[in-house]
Amino acid sequence: MLHEPAVQSGKDPAFAYKRKLGARMFIAYALFYAGFVALNLIRPMWMEKTILAGLNLAVVYGFGLIIVALILALIYSRACGRREASMKAGGMKEVKR
Repeated sequence: MLHEPAVQSGKDPAFAYKRKLGARMFIAYALFYAGFVALNLIRPMWMEKTILAGLNLAVVYGFGLIIVALILALIYSRACGRREASMKAGGMKEVKR
């Protein structure tokens, strides 16, 4: 049985865009997560306060972290797909590594 990639891949012309976008999104999410950690270190009692529908801040912030991660993943996927489509349609070349 032959184990090869289903699709041959070459150089990705949108690599520079994807790297920059991914790095920016990572930094934004890391800052949001750092806020969660800092809040736990600096004001741990605040995490016990009920703030929304009987849920405390720790639970709401935790769900917020999960939801934000999913939203960022969707935005990244959509933005990269659009960039690849526009580059393919326009014949643009943007390979910078």
